[in-house]
Amino acid sequence: MKAARFYGSRDVRIESIEAPSASDDRVLIAVEWCGICGSDLNEYVRGPMAVPSPPRGPHPLTGELLPVTMGHEFSGRVVQAPSSTLPPGTPVVVDPRLFCSGCIPCSTTATNCCDQIGFRGISGGGGGLSELVAVPPQMVYALPPGTDLAAAALIEPLTVGWHGVRLSGLQEFRDVPVLVVGAGPVGVAVVYVLRAHGANRIFVAEPAQKRREFLADMPEVVMVMDPAEVPVADKCREMTGGEGVAVVIDCAGAQAGFDAGCDALRFRGQHINLAAPKIPLAIPWYLTMKREALLKSSLAYDEADFRAVVDAYVAGRFEGVDRMITRRIPLEEVVEKGFEELTRPNDHIKILATPRGV
Repeated sequence: MKAARFYGSRDVRIESIEAPSASDDRVLIAVEWCGICGSDLNEYVRGPMAVPSPPRGPHPLTGELLPVTMGHEFSGRVVQAPSSTLPPGTPVVVDPRLFCSGCIPCSTTATNCCDQIGFRGISGGGGGLSELVAVPPQMVYALPPGTDLAAAALIEPLTVGWHGVRLSGLQEFRDVPVLVVGAGPVGVAVVYVLRAHGANRIFVAEPAQKRREFLADMPEVVMVMDPAEVPVADKCREMTGGEGVAVVIDCAGAQAGFDAGCDALRFRGQHINLAAPKIPLAIPWYLTMKREALLKSSLAYDEADFRAVVDAYVAGRFEGVDRMITRRIPLEEVVEKGFEELTRPNDHIKILATPRGV
């Protein structure tokens, strides 16, 4: 079968490899669509980082070293399953996480913080930038007949946003001012998640004009600011009666955005970081101490998050999320029209690839 295999920095090859087989403990799935994640792009540009490689050795859960088949944001249809609850042709989406189930975080249901956490498509195990994958049944979520499987491939990044929003502890977001820093794929996903939670006072800081224009059409987004032109914290206070926002969700991982987000917080507000900074960030201690702000970090998601997002997606709570898809390409073109495109200045939010032809 065809697969996009990662060998090293800027070295992803479309190759013919042996297809996985159905078994008593695996569901065989024909991939329909797979997204390129920021993590994938970081590996492509700077890797191997999370991809297992010498001298670190193979990933402890897969036993694999590069080359690995990439892609962890994918949907498809069941080819064969060990259970009759997933008949052939069933549209599905896959939770791509790998975890040991035996460490302290796993034993407390925080499988997203597993001591050996990995992701199918980064850590081995067969990724979605291929024709077929074989995954454990418990990681497979059935979708209704007629589901748009391209849009369904967005469930994984939506789940990243869902977990971060859940960490706020808030049950109701109506009339709660929230600032999202960075409107890349995860930042836009967070906006959709906030909207699904009833948020109607969302502020966004994003330097890219096309991404600002994309979000400006959403009525729940009160203001989209270019941080190079607008003092973000001052504007947030101006728009909230001088108080500031209750929650900041940082999807950028840049020092300037971190500082602005902390400055925009109201007294005892909370800052939740979803980004993986490329360089270490310094905490603006005066700003956070003065407000007794709560700083949190969010890592991926757990199975409860994934189930909640699938249910919300099926219920129609992410209406219009398919707008995030800005390019659809065949798998054979994923290097030049996918990875390479994203390394250059671009207006994309999410690029999807398919082995089925477009």
